Parts: sequence; structure tokens; C-alpha cells
Amino acid sequence: MIDSSEDQAAGLRRLFRRAPPTVVAMYVTGHSRAGVAVQTAYRIAGQSERVLLLDEAAGDSALSRILDLPDGPDLLGVLGGQVRAVDLIQTVPGLIGRVPIRAAALALPLLDEERRAHLVNTLRSLYRYAAFVLIHASGDTADDPSPFIFAAPRRLVIAQASRSGATDAYQIIKRLAAAGAGSIHVAISRARNREDAAAFFASLDKLVQRHVGIPLAWLGEVERDDLARGLGCEAAQSSPRESEAAFLRRLSALGRGAFSPRAAGA
Repeated sequence: MIDSSEDQAAGLRRLFRRAPPTVVAMYVTGHSRAGVAVQTAYRIAGQSERVLLLDEAAGDSALSRILDLPDGPDLLGVLGGQVRAVDLIQTVPGLIGRVPIRAAALALPLLDEERRAHLVNTLRSLYRYAAFVLIHASGDTADDPSPFIFAAPRRLVIAQASRSGATDAYQIIKRLAAAGAGSIHVAISRARNREDAAAFFASLDKLVQRHVGIPLAWLGEVERDDLARGLGCEAAQSSPRESEAAFLRRLSALGRGAFSPRAAGA
């Protein structure tokens, strides 16, 4: 989705850096992914935080089914002038709500500057309601992140403590790293106890350090820990090698033409 000729994510990146909400691109692994994604949103909201879900996933991976919602108007619909920003929000009890952005994520690289600016300004108007913005993404697209995912300051992988959860988490982290991601926050779900969760993370971290080479920031368990507080800190603080790792990885990606020099330096 990222066009090497232009940094379509530049406007989104500026918005994500300056806006008051904490913006997090979220991937979930293992079974019942949509359910765990919603559980994570409620856990963050339970710490007196207002959470807005931007749902980039499609089909069975979308959050509309687990939340018993219609597909709803996509963010892209504001370009037609028939949908207002406030009408995009599908109300969810306990959260601010859900906004579908799948079509917008696909279309953004193809839009002219004026239309891209309109989408960014629409997001800015939605942000005034939120303390946290969670961009729900599908792991299948982790090797080709949309401008929304690419621009998000933080990336969170919710790894289910299971064989499939570990495999999925490793593959998502590997794909994100190849696309130029820096440090990644990791939280564990459905572990039997604290010891199992810590051991699961340690094993994943060792595997990633050996074969991928990016730092993982431990957030704890979805069911027991204050994820909101952990996400308020930069993942890079957990490792002094983050700047070096991100620089070398982005430099390598430039050589492959994955994104523009302007994008890498933003």
C-alpha cells in the first residue's frame, strides 16, 4: 500500500504525533482474534480512558460482527459529502465506538493532496473525543502496512499464549520489521498465570532478537495489567538499540525501494 514515489502517510504521521490521543496500531494473534481485540480495547478503556477503534480489518476479521454492528459507513465516505465525521462513529457501550477505515486505507495512496487532507482533517475532528485510538489491523497485511499503520507512533501485538499465537506473533513482527517498523509493544493474552505469560514473552523475545533483530517492549497481560499506562511510554525506552536498529532497517528498506527517502526521514 505504501507507494515509493510519495509518502502518503506524511500527513497522518504529523497528525498522530501532534494529536492528544495515544495512537496505536494493534494486531492480535491466535484464536478468537476479534474478541481479544475488543477485550483489549475494554481493558484500556477500563483505566478511565476513552477509546476509539479505527477498524481496518475486513470480512471475518472485522470487529463489526463481534460487536453486533452493521458494516457502517467507511471513513472514505466523507469525500462524497454525504457523511459527516460524527456519523462515522458506531457507538459501542463502554468505548467511544468504531469507525471502519478499510476503504480509506486502500484508497489513501491514490488520492490527490486535497482529498488526503480532507481525510486527515476528519480524523482530527474525531480525535477530540478520544484518549486512545486503536487501529485494528489484520496480520495478513503486516508485510504491506497501510498509511495508517505505517504512520502510527506505536505498534502493539497481542500474542495469545498458545502455539498458534506464538507463530502468528513472530510472523507479524517479522513482516512489520521488513516494512520498517521500530520497537513493538507486546502483551500476552490467555496465559494460565503470570509465570507462563513471562516465559512466553521471553521465548518470543529471544526468537525475535535472534532472527529479526528488533526490540520488543513487554506490556504484561491483557487480563491483569494496565495496558494504557504501558502504552503511554515509548517502546524505544525499553532498549537503547532502538534508534540504531530502526535506522539500519529503514536504510535497508530504502535500498529495496520500499518507501521514499522523505518517508524514512519523517
